[in-house]
Amino acid sequence: MSVAERARPALPRVPALAVLAHYLTGYRRTWRASVFSSFLLPTLTVLGFGLGVGAYVDQGVGGVRYLDWLVPGLIASTALQVAIGESTWPVHSNFRWIKTYFAQVAAPLRVGDIVAGHLGFVLFRVLTSTAAFLVVTALFGALRSPWAVATLPVVLLLCVAVTLPTFAFSGWAPSDSYLALLFRFAVIPMTLFAGVFFPVESLPVGLRWLAYATPLWHGVDLCRAAALGVPPQWSVVGHLLYLTAWAVAGWLLARHVFRRTLVV
Repeated sequence: MSVAERARPALPRVPALAVLAHYLTGYRRTWRASVFSSFLLPTLTVLGFGLGVGAYVDQGVGGVRYLDWLVPGLIASTALQVAIGESTWPVHSNFRWIKTYFAQVAAPLRVGDIVAGHLGFVLFRVLTSTAAFLVVTALFGALRSPWAVATLPVVLLLCVAVTLPTFAFSGWAPSDSYLALLFRFAVIPMTLFAGVFFPVESLPVGLRWLAYATPLWHGVDLCRAAALGVPPQWSVVGHLLYLTAWAVAGWLLARHVFRRTLVV
């Protein structure tokens, strides 16, 4: 082995970990701001919606205090927004502006390693944000069941289900204005009408089935069942299979878009 070969740093046995390490190294310089927002956002949300609006909901929802009913939906929607935020402009910039992905594929890293490594960082961000939300809501006494910790794996699966299709969309988008359209016509309506703030059953039938088709509703139903200690509206297996289908389709689509752009 030559001196140059001995001096060259070896890739980890799992190359995707090298990609994850890249994002964690950058996050080490900015984590303080995100930790502050991770605790401030759920606190303001619980105060504004759970205690403020909830004060006007005398009977609660389904016999449950509105704050307790709302919190699991907020956990799922916060995870969704963090996941979408980390998989839109960061991915688009890695393709169009700073071109980090092109440097990574020249390392060399496989397309699957690049996608998996970035996905791992998004999962890390979602996990830490959700854990912070759980701590804050526990301090407000809004967690009714020890099964509330099961919301963590639920939001991770929800994260995979929405992040990978968003990776593909962000990699395909010709300009960042398309990302704003994604928030306007997908993320915001999904947050408002997927059962986070009020029961989906109160919607007209057509809108109700649109809500059922979103991955967020499935995450909300599972998180609410865990946090309240009650059975979900759908079967647990049905929810998990639906979210897994989104994740598998998103993985295939993201790899296709990344490979078409990066491998020439």
